[in-house]
Amino acid sequence: MNKVGFLGAYGTFSEIAVKQFFRGKNYTACSYTNFPDIIREIEQDQLDYAMLPIENTTTGIIYRTYDLLKDSDVFAVGEQNVRIEEHLIGLPGAKIEELREVYTHPEPIEQCRGFFNQHPWIRPIAFQDTAKSVEYVKQCQDPTKAALASWLAAEHYGLPILMSRVQDNQENITRFFCIAHHPQKIKGANKISMFFVVNHEPGALYHVIEVFARHGINMLKLESRPLKGRVFEYCFYIDFDGSTEQRSTQEALAEVRRLCIEMKILGCYPKVEREEWV
Repeated sequence: MNKVGFLGAYGTFSEIAVKQFFRGKNYTACSYTNFPDIIREIEQDQLDYAMLPIENTTTGIIYRTYDLLKDSDVFAVGEQNVRIEEHLIGLPGAKIEELREVYTHPEPIEQCRGFFNQHPWIRPIAFQDTAKSVEYVKQCQDPTKAALASWLAAEHYGLPILMSRVQDNQENITRFFCIAHHPQKIKGANKISMFFVVNHEPGALYHVIEVFARHGINMLKLESRPLKGRVFEYCFYIDFDGSTEQRSTQEALAEVRRLCIEMKILGCYPKVEREEWV
């Protein structure tokens, strides 16, 4: 049975990503409090897989995850998109008009500003994570306290949802990578994530992009990130259609490698189509 790591307490959106990605398969989900511990256990083969958040439709890419992938001996072998639906969770019988405090992670506070503006008597309070905030509300047994978290957190701690989907953006999606210690040949893999650094000189980035265009490769995303220890110099993260098993892609990557100071394929995996997660 595979061991799969995720960040946060049981009931977080990361655990939902695990449930969705490994649906119908035998696995054990393992909770972790930080990214470095997950990466280390993957590298030491103490974990078979891990689900790490990589990008959000509201806040953009999650740089700490990308940087860990760049600097570690791990690779993306799949992706999963999860709808981030924040539910107001409280004690049985609690009433919204009697609430005074709502606990949650700082990000959901920003994502639910409309709810707090409409309910000015409720004070948002930042907490370590969404699921733990539900646990805290249950421990307090105070009907004036509630939490913002996932349906899974409500289910895990046995508390009712007082109001569903209170986030401002109803299309708030987080993309997760499933990572493993080694690259894997996966049937249907058609998307590649890559890291690269080019010389800090005019046209350097253009020449890399031109290779993809010339080979007819569709670029899905290009992000820059400051290079540690090098003032105003940048590395780049890119997603594009293709497979490392395709000859045309191999030829393009060989050209790109000659243009780069550093380069790493972060993973080749099946693309999640919209109809799979709507």
